[in-house]
Amino acid sequence: MYDSSAQQEWGFLCACASPASTSAEIEQLLGPRLNWDVLLNLAELHSVPGLVNARLREVSFGGVPNSAKEKLQIRMRDQHLFTLSMTAELFRLLQGFSSARIETMLVKGPVASMLAYGDPSMRSYADLDLLVRHRDIQAAVQGMREQGFQTNLPDSAILAGKMPGDYLFRKPAQRAVELHTEHSFRYYPRKMRIEDLFRRSRKVLLDNREVRALSLEDEFVLNCIHGAKHFWERLIWVADIAALVTNHPEMDWEKAKRAAAEAGAGRMLRVGVHLATALLRSPIPAALLPEIQKDRAVERLSRRIQTWLPYAGAAPPALPERALFRLKMAGGGITGASYLLRLTLSPTEEDWSKGEEERKPWLWDVVRRPFRLLRKYGSNE
Repeated sequence: MYDSSAQQEWGFLCACASPASTSAEIEQLLGPRLNWDVLLNLAELHSVPGLVNARLREVSFGGVPNSAKEKLQIRMRDQHLFTLSMTAELFRLLQGFSSARIETMLVKGPVASMLAYGDPSMRSYADLDLLVRHRDIQAAVQGMREQGFQTNLPDSAILAGKMPGDYLFRKPAQRAVELHTEHSFRYYPRKMRIEDLFRRSRKVLLDNREVRALSLEDEFVLNCIHGAKHFWERLIWVADIAALVTNHPEMDWEKAKRAAAEAGAGRMLRVGVHLATALLRSPIPAALLPEIQKDRAVERLSRRIQTWLPYAGAAPPALPERALFRLKMAGGGITGASYLLRLTLSPTEEDWSKGEEERKPWLWDVVRRPFRLLRKYGSNE
């Protein structure tokens, strides 16, 4: 876990994650004062061992203790094996969905790694995320079960149309898949316009096979929304934004701004870009610079995020600050208040009354949710 004594290790991680860092800068930061146990632990917490390994490889691991090099290489071997197994699982799932005529799109995870770094195994991820239309969710759930995946979601709740936090499925060997629909993506400030996303979708190559994914601009916006959802508490999410900005000069920023406006995520987009610039020195696109400069809340939010980000979620903001963050990230005012109210009162499976998952209109679940959130986050310092 990060503490004030780990500032040097945190600085080294940020240098490894920054597309602007040179090999000379990495070499300059290497030295006997680095605590490699702390550094590798932080890298794991922030899901960036792949980025650290890549930058150290550039300098031939000069100055890296053999024990640290060995730990990192073992970690990377495990990550490569996991990526290969998840890619194989993905292809099996997509084949099954295609046979059932269920359209799907791969989001985040390996596709984000390919787009940002050109390598699906560069970044750590824990599961596969697939986007399907809500009208197909029951058939998709059945398809997941036919592929050997299990879920704790009761069929009665799915049939009743209740929205879980995620449609989470697991398989032996720690393989996990999350299905998402336009309804379950509740952290979109506005309802996801899923037909527009499918219309703008494209094929990307993953292990020499084509996989349907979001357009580059829609994937970028989704990553900004996802970072905001989790208070940007992992360095990898900021690194993804920095890499996408730097490595994709073909990004159409007018399209990205329109996609963000459709989702009500204009400020989330601006904060994501500003945060990547402030922390990892990625350039601010000219098309976004006037809007970022005009929106005074962007810099304040970016600075606040940077104070809690090194802790990787171990020191989360308390409930009042969480609420204020949600409100401001959605634009403040009536729009922000509406977003905050919807998140506060929209029950997930944690709020469902046990044994009554099929009930409508779930009023008791709505009433229970704010009290659960208060118990979960209200005591944080």
